Amino acid sequence: MNLKIKNALISVSDKEKIVPLLKTLKKFNIRIISSGGTFKSIRKLGYKCTELSQYTGFEEMLDGRVKTLHPKIHAGILHDRLNKNHKNEMTKKKFPSLDLIVVNFYPFQKVVRESKNSKNIIENIDIGGPTMVRAAAKNFKNVAIITNKNDYSSLIKELNRYKGKTSIKFREMMSSKAFGLTAYYDAMIANWFNERLKILFPERKTIFGRKFKQLRYGENPHQESSLYINDYNDQQLGLKQLHGKELSYNNYNDIYAALEILISIKKKSGTVIIKHANPCGVSENKDPYKSFNNAYSCDPISAFGGVIACNFKINKKLALMIKKNFLEVILAKGFDPGALKILKQRKNLRIIDISKYKPKNITSIKNFDGSFLIQNKNKIVIDQKKLKCVTKVKPSKKEMAEIEFAFNVGKYVKSNAIVLCNNFSTIGIGAGQPSRLDSCKIAIQKAKQFQPKKIKNSIAASDAFFPFADGIKTLVKAGVKTIIQPGGSIKDEEVIREANKSKVKMLFTGIRHFNH
Repeated sequence: MNLKIKNALISVSDKEKIVPLLKTLKKFNIRIISSGGTFKSIRKLGYKCTELSQYTGFEEMLDGRVKTLHPKIHAGILHDRLNKNHKNEMTKKKFPSLDLIVVNFYPFQKVVRESKNSKNIIENIDIGGPTMVRAAAKNFKNVAIITNKNDYSSLIKELNRYKGKTSIKFREMMSSKAFGLTAYYDAMIANWFNERLKILFPERKTIFGRKFKQLRYGENPHQESSLYINDYNDQQLGLKQLHGKELSYNNYNDIYAALEILISIKKKSGTVIIKHANPCGVSENKDPYKSFNNAYSCDPISAFGGVIACNFKINKKLALMIKKNFLEVILAKGFDPGALKILKQRKNLRIIDISKYKPKNITSIKNFDGSFLIQNKNKIVIDQKKLKCVTKVKPSKKEMAEIEFAFNVGKYVKSNAIVLCNNFSTIGIGAGQPSRLDSCKIAIQKAKQFQPKKIKNSIAASDAFFPFADGIKTLVKAGVKTIIQPGGSIKDEEVIREANKSKVKMLFTGIRHFNH
């Protein structure tokens, strides 16, 4: 059913794009009601407008906290135009219908981003705006609700098409958007309070997100997908694409897997290579070129078509090396002009500048059919209070840094995980196996295939305990001389005996790093 708009209430904190809308409302003789800054702006632009307090006969109070919360406003929005009782009540009170509500909220998001003043933040929690929006959205059969300035053009087209009227299809679509906005707005406010009160797992959890991009498809071509931003700054990710095809679902999945590891490498130049969300090469070195080369040498076959992330700037020398290999994405903290020119010769290579990327979320979420799991991020690598060497042969303080590097990489490998390292670089990674022994065998097989000379005296890191001594025997036989693992198996004594028998160093961390 198409309904004529006679009266419109406009209350917007963001006045952008409003002029074309005002012109159209004037064209169809639609009365405009407004208050405060919006009223002044409309009058200044040369359009007629009735001030809200004059319309209701009630002056706004409490520094503007109460202005639209009035029966004349809400009855005008909520009454059913086909209900006789409603019509009689409205006639008796002499309340006209409000057929169009144009509202956007106080800039709570912006204030949270730019201020730490809790009083100012609380003052920017909008009450009247969301109340009007919910009322209009509920009564979409009779009222059009616009909550986004980008929808002004759609409203203008609607009014021109139907000569000052709106269609039921349009009003229902705007209603859907309106309830999405109020839910989003309230979720942000609830999230702010939870953060302020340090409540990580509230009784009711609402995850807010703004659609950032429609992706070509999901994990597979027959799946649909979109990317959402869950942050007060919901306009950018901190990832600046400089070249290449659009990023896919799988690209983003790999990019975030790479960034998780890269952020954990803080002291030296770090390189991470990801394939199917698993690392297939990680290295840190004072020399960026060696860091890159060592990471790539870990498993060059798996690196084919992968994602490479570097916590340093890419120069011309590195760019020439990168260009020789087929990659999907290269992430770095900047690119020299010469390097960028070389890399852009690869037409489809996605080149991403991560200089402004900052990790934000402190939780991780896995969604299922009708439920989701939420946990805080795994930020611990080693707890020095729990760490102990359980073998007769002990590592030196110098060796401990590399041992910790190996265990840290193991955090990000899909369980069951075994990581072999030498000189702060992975040389073999066994990932995602139901059997830890199989993970050991895969890590060794990878190391023998690409870096056989580095297996001798290497370090092995396991994300969880060894349930039997067979994994230890397999690693030692290959040349491993140091093993770091959580411990905690009923077979620990058997495992320790095997390590002592083989004269290898073994440390128990008391910290497990499952990554499913």
